[in-house]
Amino acid sequence: MAARRLLPHRTPRRVATISVHTSPLDQPGAGDAGGMNVYVVEVSRRLAARGIAVDVFTRATSSDLPPVVEMTPGVTVRHVSAGPFEGLGKEELPAQLCAFTAGVLREEAQHEPGHYDVVHSHYWLSGQVGWLARDRWNVPLVHTAHTLAKVKNAALADGDRPEPRLRVIGEEQVVVEADRLVANTADEARQLVDHYGADPRRTLVVPPGVDLDRFTPGDRLAARRALGVPADAVVLTFVGRIQPLKAPDLLLAAAARMLADDPALRDRLRVHVVGAPSGSGLEAPRQLEELAAHLGIADLVRFLPPQAPDRLALHYRAADVAVVPSHNESFGLVALEAQACGTPVVAAAVGGLPTAVRDGVSGVLVAGRDPAAYAAAIRAVLARRPLLAAGARRHAAAFSWDRTADALVDAYTAAAAERAGAVRRALRPVIGVPLGTQVAW
Repeated sequence: MAARRLLPHRTPRRVATISVHTSPLDQPGAGDAGGMNVYVVEVSRRLAARGIAVDVFTRATSSDLPPVVEMTPGVTVRHVSAGPFEGLGKEELPAQLCAFTAGVLREEAQHEPGHYDVVHSHYWLSGQVGWLARDRWNVPLVHTAHTLAKVKNAALADGDRPEPRLRVIGEEQVVVEADRLVANTADEARQLVDHYGADPRRTLVVPPGVDLDRFTPGDRLAARRALGVPADAVVLTFVGRIQPLKAPDLLLAAAARMLADDPALRDRLRVHVVGAPSGSGLEAPRQLEELAAHLGIADLVRFLPPQAPDRLALHYRAADVAVVPSHNESFGLVALEAQACGTPVVAAAVGGLPTAVRDGVSGVLVAGRDPAAYAAAIRAVLARRPLLAAGARRHAAAFSWDRTADALVDAYTAAAAERAGAVRRALRPVIGVPLGTQVAW
């Protein structure tokens, strides 16, 4: 075995970020790309700005992808070959974790011991890989779940498939093994402790942020002109993947209820659905369009593909209300982005949304799944829109990716110091090994 000196308590120099099932280079709003992709991109950029290099390991999904892509200076995306490039669903990826882990370990083996100072895994599949890398490299594992199977299954949408037991077991294992568990909200931290037996001392709350330079208030009429929206329209906007969990159908039902209550609104009402089918939504990709036709509002609903960030900001600014009716959200970055653009939000009172949206100040939270309740909440926001728009901007300003990155650096540093201390204590009785020497097996 080789020995190397333990590094002093310091900020990490290089982070191995594991994102098995979705790449930070993917467009959010389609497939498996969503808020987690945004999280990895924004945090990685800000770590790099602090002088911390980041390698993001993700599964290659095309033979055309280069093995290595510089996403931004200091952030490298490494495409790992693990299974067929195309045609593998997320539920099939557990069988490829051995191949993926081998690719990650081989990359590190090309460098001197101590190349990575910390592993940060995202989602349970990545946690399984990170767990093995942590043991091999003797560095801390920091894990962010993003979603939890037990929580999702407790709030399952009609027609949606429950998360398999395989995932539940995998999450339980990662919770036990991780040196730090990062929860988006206090509610998620409680779920980790209550449903997974997480150690509260290793579970911390680090809220995600929003790009306050990109998602900013702007001229609503100018945004509408750019998008071809009438100046006097009442615009309700949904942004996200089209799947039962996100419940865009509830927005359509609420819009139909608003028209039933006020038929004169038909000339002005517009519903924008920005996103693409994903997950179980792929089984019936036209279901939402068929629902709009059944409700008699097909002429008022505009279906749009996922948008690049700058274009997405225009959609938020053009909207009167952003609607986030999900069955569950670990946080709800869409709600925060909309508010940063000065657009109030109507959202489900579930998961992390009560943190992302301040009820009565930046929008309205709705309990239950009644379209009439959503219609009433939307009307309430429209009646107080100028006041709520100002509240939305103030609320969003309290969240930033810089704060998120700073808190993660603190978590990395503390976890590394704790692990180094544990190694020192373990080495004390070892004859012939000087105190303060770290053993690399």
